[in-house]
Amino acid sequence: MSAFRRNASRMLATLLLCCAPLAASAALPPAVNGEALPSLAPMLTKVTPAVVNISTKTRVRARDPYFDDPLFRQLFGNQGVPRDRVEQSLGSGVVVDATKGYVLTNHHVVGGADDITVTLQDGRDFKAKLVGSDADTDVAVLQINADNLQALPMADSSQLRVGDFVVAVGDPFGLGQTVTSGIVSALGRSGLGKGYQSFIQTDASINPGNSGGALVNLRGELVGINSMIFSPSGGNVGIGFAIPVDLASQVMKQLLAYGKVRRGTLGVEVQDVTDRVAQALRLKDASGAVVTRINEGSPAQSAGLQIGDVLTAVDGKPVRSAQDVRNAESLLPLGASVRLTVQREGTTRNIQATIEATKVATMEGGRIDPRLTGVTLSDVNANQKEQGLYGVVLSGVSRGTRAASAGLQDGDIVIGVGQRRIINVKALQAVAGQLPRQLLLTVVRGNEVYYAVM
Repeated sequence: MSAFRRNASRMLATLLLCCAPLAASAALPPAVNGEALPSLAPMLTKVTPAVVNISTKTRVRARDPYFDDPLFRQLFGNQGVPRDRVEQSLGSGVVVDATKGYVLTNHHVVGGADDITVTLQDGRDFKAKLVGSDADTDVAVLQINADNLQALPMADSSQLRVGDFVVAVGDPFGLGQTVTSGIVSALGRSGLGKGYQSFIQTDASINPGNSGGALVNLRGELVGINSMIFSPSGGNVGIGFAIPVDLASQVMKQLLAYGKVRRGTLGVEVQDVTDRVAQALRLKDASGAVVTRINEGSPAQSAGLQIGDVLTAVDGKPVRSAQDVRNAESLLPLGASVRLTVQREGTTRNIQATIEATKVATMEGGRIDPRLTGVTLSDVNANQKEQGLYGVVLSGVSRGTRAASAGLQDGDIVIGVGQRRIINVKALQAVAGQLPRQLLLTVVRGNEVYYAVM
């Protein structure tokens, strides 16, 4: 054998020896140290039957600016008047009470819907009753009449830590039930829009249609209700948000008891403690919420709270920001006694206060103008004022009312009549009292402003 052939043989043998371990490691072993490889499948067999698909239909009045003009209608009558159109949407929900058929989901999934259908994992469809819905927390409760339901147990979401593994289950894009996994990326996220916020942030993929679905821990316990994503493109970029189940369950209790959330207040305004504030108040760290205003005759004033006090805990739960205080006071039942832990001049003290009803001016629309009959008119609440909103909030807008015919919906905020700015119910009453022939309302809905003619 030539020297060349001997060298080639040695090289080939060396390559085979080097590649042999790689080939062996290319396939995963069936077990490690006698234990089966970890899998989420056993946990998910208990979770997925409790996650449902929700489909809704909403009848929306088609608008045509020509037919808002009374002269045009007088000339042409009702010929060609635009017909109502039906909008459909998809979302997800979680069965939380198998005996009574209660399903938790998002307000934005079912709010304003005329028809709600819940589809279980086994393919059964049920018409759902809307028990109650709360836009400020984006939580809604449905009820279905079904046998053999499976519910998810609720965890204590206050025990979540950044880095905990979580799994999101829902029905993205209407494709069918889908499972994604990730970790808790952050806790107590706020400043993402309107309402009361203390979101769980996760990198588990959450996409359109996942809203209202379950965020569970590795024990298969519900820790959050998937709510929204942050995305420049509309697709998932690894930043999703879920409503902590502790918050959702508190809202659910009020919705089941009253059909709505009856919010109270301490009558106090607070702001975050920044580094500069902490330095000025000689605090050890920039955490908590500092009191900036106390309303006259409020529970906070009666309890002895003072401007400059720093709230560090509410009923023993730490206060990290002003949002924590707003969440706490808005979710506690009316009449509840609450223990406030405050820092004042270097000392810590506990103060007892009582949650009282928020005093908001409310009036039946028919008392202001016959065209508003059947609609409840209210001043914006304290949380909305903090967001810079003003005007009159509409509620109780049902089909058959003139307000509904004009395209108005629950939650709309009237900020103007004609060329007049409206800041509250009293201002609306003054303008409408002049009985203008035509009510041209400037209305805020979400992030949009439009006109409604009555």
